[in-house]
Amino acid sequence: MLDKETRQLINKARTLGSTGLSVFLEDAELIRLCAIAAIDLDRPQLVNHLLPIEEITNGYYGTALDWFQQPVLAAESFEEIFFNIQQNIEDFATYFKVLCELHKRRLKFQLILENQPIPEIEQIVPRCLLEYGLIPSESLASWLVWRKWLYDIDNRSAQETGYLFEPILTAAIGGVSFAASKSPIKRTNDPKKGRQVDCIDGRFAYEFKMRMTIAASGQGRFQEELDFAADCAGSGYTPILLVLDSNPSTKLADLIAEYSKYNGRAYIGESAWNHLETKAGNVMGYFIKKYIRVPLDAVKDTNTNLEPIYLGFQENSMAVKIADRSFSISHSIERNPRHNG
Repeated sequence: MLDKETRQLINKARTLGSTGLSVFLEDAELIRLCAIAAIDLDRPQLVNHLLPIEEITNGYYGTALDWFQQPVLAAESFEEIFFNIQQNIEDFATYFKVLCELHKRRLKFQLILENQPIPEIEQIVPRCLLEYGLIPSESLASWLVWRKWLYDIDNRSAQETGYLFEPILTAAIGGVSFAASKSPIKRTNDPKKGRQVDCIDGRFAYEFKMRMTIAASGQGRFQEELDFAADCAGSGYTPILLVLDSNPSTKLADLIAEYSKYNGRAYIGESAWNHLETKAGNVMGYFIKKYIRVPLDAVKDTNTNLEPIYLGFQENSMAVKIADRSFSISHSIERNPRHNG
């Protein structure tokens, strides 16, 4: 029923990783994601026979992750369901694909939270010299361990978010990403080697950034970023820089100037969002707004002050309390209670 290209899209959409913290979406999960997508796109009649629509009146973000893993009692197979919806909704396959990417990364991050090792004090104890004597040693030990665990979690979060944004932005633009080994963009100083490219759309080669930091410069990689524009021009492509964060920096200014030097373009902040929505069209433009812009703005706009936070272990879970709101995270590693709180 489904052609080879669509089957490949589905197989890629259902899997994330092959080892370690990997994710595989079963047919029931894919059917529920199809239902979410169809309802998003104002076609609930295509899926109201599959599950109670009232279960997802709060939308994807308002639905618990374990809801997606419950069985679906449907007379049709997932392939039949997907084919029917695809025939009735323009660009449904692309919408479904990026919704799966979002869902997989959210599941992956839950696995990270559950499995991220709590640092051993021996690894970080030399750092106590900067604060030794300022607070009791037992409190200092817990402070070192907690902040290192949070730092590790935040690094993993940033990494997974980066992996999430690239396929979504590429799909919105309607382009294709390339690994270095298969890239049409060759390095000017070594034409035998290709360059990884976030997205190529016709003769436009995109570099995506959520924000511009000093990290690349500090680690000696900024020249590599500057070279991208020249490599694109030398390979017959126009370099496009797209940065979602509008905060200015000297490095960003340098990068924009380099792109301009090679007749490239830069879309920063609001102009980047506008460019994405223009390229995306109605369906993917709706996805960008609903699943990316609205959540980002909602969290950013509520950041008026820092609320107090409590962290602690309770049996095999992590207890978190922020102001007067509490939640817990399952955790597979038991720790010494001296690190609680």
